[in-house]
Amino acid sequence: MTKRRSWPVTQIWLCCLAMVMSLPVHAEKIALVGGRLIDGTVAPPMLHSVILIDDGIIQQVGTVDSLPVPEGYREINMGGHDILPGLWENHAHLMLVGHADYPHWNATYSDRFESEIMPAAALQLLLAGVTSARDLGAPLTASVNVKAAIREGRIPGPHLYTSGPFLQHEVDDWQKGYRWEVKTVREARLRVRELHEAGMEIVKLIDHDDMEIEVARAIVEEAHRLGMKVVAHAHKPNEIRIGVEIGIDNFEHTGLTTAPGYPQDVLDALIERTATGIFDGLLFWTPTVEGLWNYSNTVANPTRLTDPCWERGLSDEVIADIRSSIQHPSQLGYMQLTPLRRSTLKNKIAQLKDTGVVMLIGTDSGIPMKFHCQSTWQEMAWWVEEMEFDAQETIRAATYWPAVMMGVQDRFGTLQAGKVADIIAVRGDVLRYINLLQKVEFVMKEGKIYKQDGQVIQSAL
Repeated sequence: MTKRRSWPVTQIWLCCLAMVMSLPVHAEKIALVGGRLIDGTVAPPMLHSVILIDDGIIQQVGTVDSLPVPEGYREINMGGHDILPGLWENHAHLMLVGHADYPHWNATYSDRFESEIMPAAALQLLLAGVTSARDLGAPLTASVNVKAAIREGRIPGPHLYTSGPFLQHEVDDWQKGYRWEVKTVREARLRVRELHEAGMEIVKLIDHDDMEIEVARAIVEEAHRLGMKVVAHAHKPNEIRIGVEIGIDNFEHTGLTTAPGYPQDVLDALIERTATGIFDGLLFWTPTVEGLWNYSNTVANPTRLTDPCWERGLSDEVIADIRSSIQHPSQLGYMQLTPLRRSTLKNKIAQLKDTGVVMLIGTDSGIPMKFHCQSTWQEMAWWVEEMEFDAQETIRAATYWPAVMMGVQDRFGTLQAGKVADIIAVRGDVLRYINLLQKVEFVMKEGKIYKQDGQVIQSAL
């Protein structure tokens, strides 16, 4: 018989403590009382709301007149606040935090993506009211490990839905850490399975019009067979044409060129797709336009570039490097075509609205001068103030519809009984003044409070 090993009591205690500390931490029973609730559905806002939360789940929703707070709940007075579901950032790059020189950034800091850069980006998103994010392009190992660290409560951040590396036909050598070449049908299926086995929920395609169509189609078919979503760039008309043909779920961006709009055959293809897809076949689009529109404003008034919110979680060395790279916004090569593209944006968005695609709030957060702590609310403000989108529908584009797109609407996206308690609040009327979202006063994720009365709860980080 094998002799049983005897463990010292201290070692057993430390082992148990480590197990407990690795589990997600949920707050006590909490009642949010008195705020106006914008719940993410098409229902009108609910005045003087009461939301009961236990173990990270919404138990009941009502009003102060219809739902008394049971004994054992800690009441938080939300009077004067609008309460919303936590926001989704649908196009983030956690491996980037605003630096303007991609080759330099990748060569200098790729060994810090997992330990510093991506955790800092995740924290900045969360404190800005983003409780769910789609990270579309990063090294696979870093994506897996950062996602696990957030899920297990070791670092703070939003729920992450990740693609890992981009899939494309050809990749420059300096990009091969976060982009994979795919040139055959066999490679297509193997790469998608590799991403799936690593826990990625999304496959990201770019320049798929350069692939043989059988290869691009194999990527989509394998992803869908495994229950994954496929997002794809829409910078070029052929990317859209082929993407519609092979069954892309979600297009990203509005085009790199100065063309005034989309060709009519592209618009017709989108209309045909949206006319035949029922609820499960919706076609989504993440336009990522605000940074392009406001570039000239940043050149004229670069004050936002000195906002310390984007420095949170980053070392002094990294902060100094980012500052240096964006010291002269008007001279950045990355942005020189932007003033010519700006004039095309309103027409392109209007065209997309008319095709019936379901648009999502996403920003390309992390690219030069697009900081994770600022980007999401700025995109929402552009939709409402410049494009005259309805404010409540804009909020749904950042809450409900992303959850539908990712197939998790049974748990996320609205504030209803049985849903995860991902909740934010602002002081004032967000439906009249959408840019109040630049100052999210209250952030709760899974019932745990990270910000209250505008103050970060340090013990939660």
